Amino acid sequence: MSEYEVHGRFQSRDGWQRFERTVEAPNENVAKERTYATVGSQHARNRRQIEIDEIAGAGA
Repeated sequence: MSEYEVHGRFQSRDGWQRFERTVEAPNENVAKERTYATVGSQHARNRRQIEIDEIAGAGA
């Protein structure tokens, strides 16, 4: 599995909050899904409240 850096933002009470996560996944689509799942569960947000701006391979 590869590591991906995921950059984006989620909607919070005070506006939009930026985040950066490193996710281990076999491809970019799975990395995106895992990011939706982890950010959504940690901050009680659904997919409409999360925007992913960039997914890049970390360290190659």
